[in-house]
Amino acid sequence: MITMINVFTVDPPNQQRLLDLLARATDEFVRQAPGFVSSTLHRSIDGSKVAMYAQWRSIEDYEAMRADPGPLLLFKEALTLARFDSGMYEVVRSFSPPEESAERPPLS
Repeated sequence: MITMINVFTVDPPNQQRLLDLLARATDEFVRQAPGFVSSTLHRSIDGSKVAMYAQWRSIEDYEAMRADPGPLLLFKEALTLARFDSGMYEVVRSFSPPEESAERPPLS
């Protein structure tokens, strides 16, 4: 599995428009692509960034989706609104909270 972490730098007035474009591209095209595992959109509190975390079964599956003309117009429009920095990663380790013990008092 591979993980794509894409960070878009956007003028704050355009942040919601960019989120809408990325959500539409993902909902209508990307999530239907073979090898797609999951995707999560994030927005910065100050309005200047949008991050997308996406997981794919393989690099080949991701590249096949990028070659699909379906989402291409939406991706091109997104790039008129924002600068884009992309990275491809492998998950090394995931962390989660420890299991709650029945003997442990609740936090107050």
